[in-house]
Amino acid sequence: MRFLTFVFLGAAVCVTVAGCGSSEPNVRDAGASTAGNEQYLATQPPDQSIAVGEAVGQVQDGDRAALVGIIGGSRQPFVDGLAAFTMVDPKVPYCAADEGCPTPWDYCCTQDQVKGNIATVKVVDDAGAPVPQDARQLLGVEELTEVVATGTVRRDDDGNLTLDAEQVFVKDRQ
Repeated sequence: MRFLTFVFLGAAVCVTVAGCGSSEPNVRDAGASTAGNEQYLATQPPDQSIAVGEAVGQVQDGDRAALVGIIGGSRQPFVDGLAAFTMVDPKVPYCAADEGCPTPWDYCCTQDQVKGNIATVKVVDDAGAPVPQDARQLLGVEELTEVVATGTVRRDDDGNLTLDAEQVFVKDRQ
């Protein structure tokens, strides 16, 4: 499990370091059908949640938590073929289109603020294994979608935060 966490976070860090690029935005259809995926989609937000930045300093390995964040933190915040993504604390401003950033979800204008305000979310099945379906299709989300993910916190040896999420509430879909 630590290996997967390392791979997800390593990929997120590598892509984040690349910063803004001139490639076309990787926009997905947030209206994609999520039929059959209801077990992973919460219809109501949890009673209590904590922003990613606060969680980084407060939650411990094995804690149950509901984390609030915005999908992003790198040019490619989704893990192809798995229901996994990175999310950033909502207090961290992402780049505006008028700042010349074609991929505002990579936070290239505020990268120095991302490091302590990012978490990896892996949607897991009942056995705790990552769901082998792209999160964009599973949850009907895209870059810059605000979500609340509920599950079990995992920390690697470097203290990086991963959430094994059983459910995700998509704020934009209310």
